[in-house]
Amino acid sequence: MIATGCAALTRSVRVEEIMGMPISIHVLTAAVRDGDTERAVEACFAELRDIDRVFSTYRTDSDISRMARGELALRDAEPRVADVEAACRAAAIETGGLFSATWNGTFDPTGFVKGWAVENAARRHLEPILGAVDAVGINAGGDMQLFTAERSEWVWNVGIADPRHPGQVIATLPVRTGAVATSGSAERGAHIVDPRTGSPAHGVRSATVVDTSLARADLWATTAVIAGFEDRTWIPRSGTRTGILIADDGRVTRWLDGTSVDVVPQGTLLG
Repeated sequence: MIATGCAALTRSVRVEEIMGMPISIHVLTAAVRDGDTERAVEACFAELRDIDRVFSTYRTDSDISRMARGELALRDAEPRVADVEAACRAAAIETGGLFSATWNGTFDPTGFVKGWAVENAARRHLEPILGAVDAVGINAGGDMQLFTAERSEWVWNVGIADPRHPGQVIATLPVRTGAVATSGSAERGAHIVDPRTGSPAHGVRSATVVDTSLARADLWATTAVIAGFEDRTWIPRSGTRTGILIADDGRVTRWLDGTSVDVVPQGTLLG
């Protein structure tokens, strides 16, 4: 996360390993952090740890793992599981089947639950402290839910990694309040499965989506990878703010308010 804005603000960061990834909470303020801010940060982390307890596919005692083994029915699971299951069914319809939490015959909400969990925890615990701080944001493995107080001049400038050149940034996106999610094969290889074929999705090396909601940004970033670089019919119906797609072969396209524009590589002759 790259952020610039008011030089006089002090940034404090706390990081914990949850859901198998580093999750950091960033607080920007001109004043000393008070007890209420500290308690909000701890409460946010605590909720995410509890979400992991329920939804982790790596924990044998989670509700999701027990459901996969046939030991627990949806109706008997923790109530949040039913909420996520309903949201996943709606997402499958909205994306035209490009997203599915049941493609392999069991319920696995891995592609949805992270964004949903981080957004909900951030809105419940972090957004309310904007009265005391200038800005607060949470970064979960590169996916971010960001808030800025209306009175503040702070702007989060989010750097988008160039998947072809590790350590370099291909673009920056200014966000005051909103969410940024990135999916693709650049970091973890071809791990996203196309539910239509059951095979790993190919064609998009990196998809970054900006929206108001991290749950939706994460959903549509995953959808973009599954759709592939050539199919952008999902962009107008997603309702997302903006984003950038980088193909396996290096081609780049960006969109704003549903309109996509191909970015011509430097040195290309137009005729």
